[in-house]
Amino acid sequence: MSNEIRCPRCGEVFTVDESGYAAILNQVRDQEFQRELAERVRLAEQSREQETALAVAKAEEALRAQIVERDGQLAAQAERFRAQEKDWQLAAQGERVDLEKQVEALRTQLASQASEAATARKLAVNEAAAAEAERLRAVERERDELAQKLAAQKEAAATETQLAVSRAESAAKDARVAVERERDDLRAQVQRERQELARVTAEHKADLAERLRLKDEQIADREREIERIQDMKARLSTKMLGETLEQHCEIAFNQLRPTAFPRAYFEKDNEVVEGTKGDFVFRDFDEDGNEIISIMFEMKNEADDSTHRKTNESHFKKLDADRKKKGCEYAVLVSLLEPENELYNNGITDVSYRYEKMYVVRPQFFIPIITLLRNAALTSLEYRRELALVRQQNIDVTNFEDSLADFKEKFGKNFAAASKRFGTAIDEIDKTIDHLQKVKENLLGSERQLRYANDKADALTVKKLTRKNPTMKALFDEAREAKAAAGEGADPGEEPVDAEIIEEE
Repeated sequence: MSNEIRCPRCGEVFTVDESGYAAILNQVRDQEFQRELAERVRLAEQSREQETALAVAKAEEALRAQIVERDGQLAAQAERFRAQEKDWQLAAQGERVDLEKQVEALRTQLASQASEAATARKLAVNEAAAAEAERLRAVERERDELAQKLAAQKEAAATETQLAVSRAESAAKDARVAVERERDDLRAQVQRERQELARVTAEHKADLAERLRLKDEQIADREREIERIQDMKARLSTKMLGETLEQHCEIAFNQLRPTAFPRAYFEKDNEVVEGTKGDFVFRDFDEDGNEIISIMFEMKNEADDSTHRKTNESHFKKLDADRKKKGCEYAVLVSLLEPENELYNNGITDVSYRYEKMYVVRPQFFIPIITLLRNAALTSLEYRRELALVRQQNIDVTNFEDSLADFKEKFGKNFAAASKRFGTAIDEIDKTIDHLQKVKENLLGSERQLRYANDKADALTVKKLTRKNPTMKALFDEAREAKAAAGEGADPGEEPVDAEIIEEE
């Protein structure tokens, strides 16, 4: 068998054998698989990189927002501290002005007092020298006291001013230190968060690299497994492929038989009925030996490089016929055919719209389909038991109905047989009548032909025989003359010869 391939560049058509064609198909499939695999890996890496970049961008944006918010708070606090510092400076300046005003008032008061003392001294100079001298000393003492008080007040004012300025500067310094400390804390926190983000990003990248490595290893393992399976399938014949699937299903069932199906029968179908048989027959029974459910199984598989691929639907008709021949309730096709068909890849496929009580499953749903059908049958078994109990209670009526039904059935069969034979006899009679009618027509035709022959014999004379035969006429004339000479007196030409012929007839 050869296949024609057209070159997509030059348009030249060349022929390859089946093995070369299969090799080209496998090469195209491998290239398509590698290209699709590389595209999926690239898309997965691109998606992870985009997710990582998006997460980093979101984290940086959140940190920027926090930094901006904290900078705004620090700026507001610094502004408040600057406003308070200005208020404290204004208060200190006001206190300094007040103190200077007080000193000036004291100086003015002292000058006024000194002027008054001089006037009094001039007025009383003549009164008494001792009193004046004493008063002068008293004034001097008072002046010294006032000078001391003024110096003390100046010193106290300077001290208070210096203390107020120191307190204001200390408060401003404390506030500045607190702001700087909080700013440093925020900067340290931002630095820590950036370091944490860098660490998380590095861990995420390392984790992503590890996942990519594991994914590459898994892909490599899958590729090796695919190559192994393809190689194994390439070495297996069609019969061996089918037997492999059958062994898989049989092993999967036998693993659960002791616990889930202790009274079940699941064996290969070796009984050939009308030239065909299925692959496996499943029957399950209850404690009383009553059949719960029966399933006819068919397992179908094929090689990946097979050129004659079949569909699942091509096996439905035979499977339904095998189910009916073996008296099974359900039919299930366990198939690996049509691997790209999503209708059969989504689970258990009900095809009862084509054939009654038929399902198509993949090998992984082999046990679930048995469990589902068996559980459904167990539910209906209770109703069958109740029906059997009711029938047991009404056994006489049931037997009567069965006898009546059996009588009707047998009577119907006898009536049908008699009616068939009666119809056959009528047909034979009709055929006989037709045959006799034909015989009658033939006899009537024969009688008519005999009458025609008789008429022709009656009309036959010696004259007619010798009319166009001179030789015979001469002979008859001689015979007639001889008879006349002998005295018989008969005329041979007048005698009919047909009487003798009719007698012979």
